[in-house]
Amino acid sequence: MTSKSYVVQMNANGVIDSTVVNGADLTDKGARGNGFHQVSVNKGKYPAKVKSRRQRWDVRPSEMANKTCNPIRDIVDGMKLTPNPEKAMIALSIGDPTVFGNLPTDACVLKALKDAVESARYNGYAPSIGYQKSREAVANFYNSSLAPLEAKDVVLTSGCSQAIELCISVLSNPGDNILIPCPGFSLYKTIALSIGVQVKLYNLLPERSWEVDLEHLESLVDEQTTCLVLTNPSNPCGSVFSKEHLEGILKVASKHCLPILADEIYGDMVFPGCTYTSLATLSSDVPILSCGGLAKRWLVPGWRMGWILIHDRRDVFGSEIRKGLVKLTQLILGACTLVQGALESILQNTPQHFYDSTTSFLKANAEICFKELSTVPGLTPIMPSGAMYFMVGIDIDHFPGMKNDVEFTERLVTEQSVFCLPTSAFDYPNFFRIVVTVPEKLMVEACVRIRLFCQQHYLPHRADSSELDQ
Repeated sequence: MTSKSYVVQMNANGVIDSTVVNGADLTDKGARGNGFHQVSVNKGKYPAKVKSRRQRWDVRPSEMANKTCNPIRDIVDGMKLTPNPEKAMIALSIGDPTVFGNLPTDACVLKALKDAVESARYNGYAPSIGYQKSREAVANFYNSSLAPLEAKDVVLTSGCSQAIELCISVLSNPGDNILIPCPGFSLYKTIALSIGVQVKLYNLLPERSWEVDLEHLESLVDEQTTCLVLTNPSNPCGSVFSKEHLEGILKVASKHCLPILADEIYGDMVFPGCTYTSLATLSSDVPILSCGGLAKRWLVPGWRMGWILIHDRRDVFGSEIRKGLVKLTQLILGACTLVQGALESILQNTPQHFYDSTTSFLKANAEICFKELSTVPGLTPIMPSGAMYFMVGIDIDHFPGMKNDVEFTERLVTEQSVFCLPTSAFDYPNFFRIVVTVPEKLMVEACVRIRLFCQQHYLPHRADSSELDQ
């Protein structure tokens, strides 16, 4: 019986080479991970059938699948949502600025993509970290004297979500822990727990416009802490940190030698009169992986174009973290090539008035919410400074029959057909989040309905009642 082994290897041109070799000589080489795949071919009769190691079907999900849970979906999917049939539904829960069609992207953004498609130059695979020219465009757009960038410092990703996933994965191993804001974007926790990384929640302070509780943050750091996640501007809070507050956060990170994952997808998406400062422009020693993308500022979340900007002035990461990011990008071979082809034109040609128009609209809607809800009994709105979100506190003790924010928002849907996201989804109960991207008319109508709902259900405490009688 003759048996031969073949070496199957991809050459530099993507062509498969096959070489017949002695199987015994190749086994150890393949086991050492030299990029060879050994395929044995038995040209004689098949051996006697080996007894199956399984006697019955027993297919189970992996540990990673079982550990993966998005808190937003977990909570929302379990809610009893039956809108009032007499009132049209107003959804203030979805962080997608395109839903209502009132916030289109700029015409030059569409033209850039159209030109990329028609060129027929971007229909194939790109390098897993992105085309060199596209990475140069991102580096040039964000480069500054305080935070210099080159193409080698940019990794293009399939949306900002993948950028966040790559950063957490490259910095942390199972058993490590990362620090994430509370309330904070639920994806950080979803990604971390799915790969066996624990999360520690550091408090944001609503009475201080959602600044970080620095003392609490520092108390959470231990030997297994590998990363501090910072969201600025914030989802879900809509807060924008001052330069001084960012410097305080960097001081804690520097003291404990903690790299920072800076989620800056809403960077520069701040309201007129407010100032945004990129974290990297303030850091002299703390290495920062800044995550961003086209989704929100350019109003094209479905285009799935994100990036990681590597800021590492003292070469703390060395070459290993950069190599690790490259390896991780090879899992899905990077971002959409068509959008990469359009990227340089988008970044260079989008007019400033497009950005200004978007942020002015968002601020106007936020001001409508704040004005209307500030006088509603039982609610405490907190005026945002950027992003697309607005947080409203619920004095749940004043709403009998509703034990938490989930039941409050369920009843709001049932009676008034207004859907706000309960912030239990962000590990922060008894608030709800409003997305302020809806048309102004719907924003006003939603606030009227929320007021009516609260007036119907609000019950003052006895002390409050006596004060009202006076």
